[in-house]
Amino acid sequence: MTAFAAIGHSEALAQQPVQEPLQVRLGYLRAYEPQLTLSVLDLAPRDEGVAGANVAIADNNTTGSFLGQAYGLDVVEVKLDDDITAATEELIAKGVDYILMDVSAEQLLSITDLISNRDALVFNIGATDDRLREEACHSRIFHTAPTRTMLADGLVQYLIWKQWRRWVLIHGSHDRDKLFADALRRAAERFGGEILLEKEFTDTGTARRTDSGVVQIQRQMPVFTQDFPEHDVVLVADESEVFGTYVPYRTWTPRPVAGTAGLIPSAWHPASEQWGGTQIQNRFAKANGRRMLWKDMAAWTAVRVVGEAVTRTQSAETQKTAEYLRSPDFSIAAFKGQKLTFRTWNGQLRQPIFLGDGRSVVSTSPQEGFLHQVSELDTLGVDQPETQCVLD
Repeated sequence: MTAFAAIGHSEALAQQPVQEPLQVRLGYLRAYEPQLTLSVLDLAPRDEGVAGANVAIADNNTTGSFLGQAYGLDVVEVKLDDDITAATEELIAKGVDYILMDVSAEQLLSITDLISNRDALVFNIGATDDRLREEACHSRIFHTAPTRTMLADGLVQYLIWKQWRRWVLIHGSHDRDKLFADALRRAAERFGGEILLEKEFTDTGTARRTDSGVVQIQRQMPVFTQDFPEHDVVLVADESEVFGTYVPYRTWTPRPVAGTAGLIPSAWHPASEQWGGTQIQNRFAKANGRRMLWKDMAAWTAVRVVGEAVTRTQSAETQKTAEYLRSPDFSIAAFKGQKLTFRTWNGQLRQPIFLGDGRSVVSTSPQEGFLHQVSELDTLGVDQPETQCVLD
């Protein structure tokens, strides 16, 4: 090729239009108000969940820069009990196709008709209510947050593996406390544990973190637990943060505590370092100046799920994404020791459950010996033969 021909060829290339990257718009809708906790160490970070989504957006864009993809995130915040219809419509109007939602079950159910008539795909990253995956399931909603039954099953499997089979159950008086208590009862029946006695700890609205409140609890808890029969473990169901933190070390009989206090089941643990966990923990800490919590991981996973689907289908169309996520070709790596997939019957992400205290991971479920014909992860939560979900 002559010099003139080479110059002409270069000019021709320069005149060719540069292909614009495929734009993938994600939204993050959260219902937020500061919540009181029994320990100041348990106060949720202001950016809980959102921080995980932002790290995943950066991860997607790192890969996307080589694949002609560009990811963005729009965050919208409402109050805990607000109607989220307008906020959802606002995101869709901006061209957002994928919406991460950290809202209550009631708020999520309120927009099912809206998303049925639009192209948006929703990822539930906060609500653990089983009904969202069962009688109230929806084909346009996928769940990266675990269910209460998954959390309870993961915990109970470990207690059975340890041969700690006799339990007493203390549950709170609020609805969500009772729902977790239901999940613990189900797990006990499923895996062969025995709940010998149950007691409700009623929320009287007292000041829980004042000096007088702490002294009152220290005196009250031994008396409250004095009449318990001989048992191996005290199970606690206190999602409302009324009394659970005060149970360990204060019972009449010295016994381990598990549930929402003591040994706690979760979708992630900030001290997890196995299976490459150190990599994501360090990357997250560098970006946010704190450790990664379970809701951060649920949001990170949802964003990475979208990135994986767009890459594999070479499309940002939500219908193609939904079909791919339910196909046998889909899996996602999330630093949990195995590839994760969605249950085709209800849109729930299969995932291990971490069991930890405030400082370390004690164990991870499913436990050894709990077998399943399809996936051992399906020993956690509602299995396909039990499901009440009927997807459109």
